Amino acid sequence: MTSEQAKRRIIELREQIRYHNYRYYVLDKPEISDAEYDRMLKELSELESAHPDLKTPDSPTQQVGAGMIETSFATITHPTPLYSLDNAFGPEDIADFEARITRALGSEGPFDYALEYKIDGLSINLFYQDGVLVWGATRGNGQTGEDVTQNLLAIPEIPRRVEGIRGPLEVRGEIYFPLKAFLALNQKLEEEGETPFKNPRNAAAGSIRQKDPRAVAGRGLKASFYAIGQGLALKGVKTQTGLLKFLKETGFPVEAHYRKVKGAGRIQPAYQEMLARRRELPFEADGITIKVDDLSLQSELGFTAKSPRFAIAYKFPAEEKITRVNGVVFQVGRTGRITPVADLAPVDIEGSTVSRVTLHNESFIEELGLKVGDQVLIHKAGGVIPEILRVVEDGRTGKEQAVKWPSRCPECQTELVLEGKIHRCPNPLCPAKAFESIRHFASRRAMDIQGLGEKLIEQLLEQGLIKDASDLYQLKKDQIAGLERKADKSAQNLIDQIEASKQRGLERLLYALGIPQVGEALAKVLARRFGNLRNIMNASVEELDAVEDVAEVTARNIYHALRQKEMQKFIERLREAGVGLEAKQQPKGTALEGLTFVLTGELSRPREEVSRELESLGAKVASSVSRKTSYVVAGEAAGSKLQKARDLGVEVLDEAGLQSLIRERSKS
Repeated sequence: MTSEQAKRRIIELREQIRYHNYRYYVLDKPEISDAEYDRMLKELSELESAHPDLKTPDSPTQQVGAGMIETSFATITHPTPLYSLDNAFGPEDIADFEARITRALGSEGPFDYALEYKIDGLSINLFYQDGVLVWGATRGNGQTGEDVTQNLLAIPEIPRRVEGIRGPLEVRGEIYFPLKAFLALNQKLEEEGETPFKNPRNAAAGSIRQKDPRAVAGRGLKASFYAIGQGLALKGVKTQTGLLKFLKETGFPVEAHYRKVKGAGRIQPAYQEMLARRRELPFEADGITIKVDDLSLQSELGFTAKSPRFAIAYKFPAEEKITRVNGVVFQVGRTGRITPVADLAPVDIEGSTVSRVTLHNESFIEELGLKVGDQVLIHKAGGVIPEILRVVEDGRTGKEQAVKWPSRCPECQTELVLEGKIHRCPNPLCPAKAFESIRHFASRRAMDIQGLGEKLIEQLLEQGLIKDASDLYQLKKDQIAGLERKADKSAQNLIDQIEASKQRGLERLLYALGIPQVGEALAKVLARRFGNLRNIMNASVEELDAVEDVAEVTARNIYHALRQKEMQKFIERLREAGVGLEAKQQPKGTALEGLTFVLTGELSRPREEVSRELESLGAKVASSVSRKTSYVVAGEAAGSKLQKARDLGVEVLDEAGLQSLIRERSKS
């Protein structure tokens, strides 16, 4: 693959993964299987490793989850980040995992590993102060989550108070549906004429996001805990298995089937035993987690931007069945991308009926050799969403027909354009594109216009009240009140939300514009560097490329996107409506430019807050200590990072020393 081909494929994969992240993490409505998602993420990771100049901080390989759903829940910043696990699918992946650990630690092992069932539920973080539960939040994007404390309190297993604990304590775990409770809930929903949940994970996520805690209380949700973030330097607890015992003794429910093995060679037999017991479990498990048991080694190994280096998820295989492709329909996404979807002869897999599955793009269809009328083998990886594994060529009759791509948009009949293997509708006023772009613009992570849901967007478009997101700022209260199920009060609330969104700041607006490859992280970088949108619009490709964390291909995308006439007209309409184009945080200072800091131990403020302060002054904040580290900032109960700093001769500061350094550097 040439460098240019790699660039195009990376762009394509990132777009696909971001879309499916949103479907899975935000909407709780995934369209593809875990296995297919994992394959895309693995391909992207391998391409970025082969072409490190194309790796950017906003890449899905460098981020956790996909933010939060549009709800009325408040946002909470996690004191320490929550990460997601990399995946393994076979013995060779486990061998590679141990090889990476061996290289990182400079030791041949064998290492002890803790194995636990990976419960398929909703990740949460509980925060206690002096043993009293202060709040509970969803994982969100790993940095911030939704405050769902009241709903969590409706689950009897969540400890309200733990004895013998002083200071702050974060406890991480999973909220899940026992299978019996899940089936009972779906039966109840069907009897009431409501849509049942697809799987236990979606049911757990949907339940925890109920607005009324009383709706959570009778559903039979349970919890299981497995990790600690900020908190105790746990006296006498030195291993992951010891931590699980500690949590159980302290009053937190723990999955009971965990075990410890020595060396990667023992993992596979244990995995097979745990797989054999999968169907006996009272909950849905999509694999096992494998963690280095020694907590000091975990600390030494540290984290990548997205995942712990000391742990991996070893996924279970999925049930497979054969069905027939009756036809292919084509859907239009926010960017105009045309996605083919197979219409299947209905088939039951793992408790649900499957009648549709995404075909992604032309390349996917070509690789499968798929034709309409083919028999196909499908499965639900992790028991979630179906995917086509292969065509059953022996089942062909000769009557099968090639998949015919439309030459015009299924929604607006505009002639499609071909970008590599991606078909797009170029019409900026295409109804399908308008709906998706407005929904993205108004989402919580973008302009956060609460109350502007999908049905209301559809009504506004159908009535001709809006054509794009800029028209939202021209809406009047009586126009909204005249729509179905919209009273004066709710209409006024929406007008107030639209007005408030004008002051969200440049970084939120940049993300809301939907520029390819500009996610939340990169939007923040650009906002701090340029200060206002006009400066970014006037920047050359070279100036954009010079910004740290902006790759050349991303710089070109930003440059060309902001020079499209429709985009410039759109931004001008926003400006005329009073939408702020300035950064709330002005460009970064330079007092600490060129310095790299590592934070360790318990500080008087959340690490995220300290990190933001350092970054606002131009510094980098790293997760592990190396010879390139300028300073290590150590708080109480600092561990192996402090020792490694001493071994390497890296200067160590306490918090007072850090503030003294900032004052000195700010004067110069």
